[in-house]
Amino acid sequence: MTPSPRDLILKFLLTAEEGVLTARDAVAACALFGIRENSVRVALVRLAAAGMIEAAERGAYQLGANATDLAEDVRDWRNTEARIGRWSGGWIVAHCAGLGRTDRAQLHRRERALELLGFRELERELFVRPDNLVGGVALVRARLHKLGLEAAAAVFLATEFDPEREAQARRLWDGKGLNRAYRKTAEKLGQWLARVETMELETAARESFLLGSAAIRQLVYDPLLPAPLVSPPERSAFIEVLLRYDDVGHAVWRGLKAPSLGEPSLGATAKPVRH
Repeated sequence: MTPSPRDLILKFLLTAEEGVLTARDAVAACALFGIRENSVRVALVRLAAAGMIEAAERGAYQLGANATDLAEDVRDWRNTEARIGRWSGGWIVAHCAGLGRTDRAQLHRRERALELLGFRELERELFVRPDNLVGGVALVRARLHKLGLEAAAAVFLATEFDPEREAQARRLWDGKGLNRAYRKTAEKLGQWLARVETMELETAARESFLLGSAAIRQLVYDPLLPAPLVSPPERSAFIEVLLRYDDVGHAVWRGLKAPSLGEPSLGATAKPVRH
């Protein structure tokens, strides 16, 4: 699937060492994906109008005030393991009964917030997740509200489900499926790392964006479950490879815009990249 010029522009800005992207570099980067110059320039105008980017100098852009959350999200996924604590068996509960379902936009924000924090529906409008995130229920509550859950929703800690509900809660996630996904994605990333030095720079850049974006999305939406619901070592191995992959991918993208600095130019191989 071809990425949008908007996503590419933001990706390039987030990887730029000085945080500045020229329109010329944006056009060159998007051309690798078959995106026309006019589409790139339209995306730049729209991103600027939305406050996501702003002029750094003539013909160059930097992230704008409204991209703060985006930058925070990037940092958050790289610090994922630091957010995971021990599980003593408690559950964080979000009770959403009575919030209404007629406002489709608000409903989407609510559902997205719950999904991003790893909640699953135990009973109608009663969502749960293990209490294993650093900061506990207070941090999760604040994060849910920031992401779009209404303040009227009750978010609290439950420690003694009856045996039937306890067993039901533990079955809400496909732990074996999550473990398989960790292994499969880690293997893909590792294979790319093993051959990146033999690839042409444009090919390496395209693949790093597409594969990396999918892997990061997988991690962002991961419920971050504790053992025994998933295998934390499998998840840790996946994250370790993803972090290494991301560092190498950033170096590849920087190489695309640095021929004047003596770094790889378009058409060169990615051999200067090390991992």
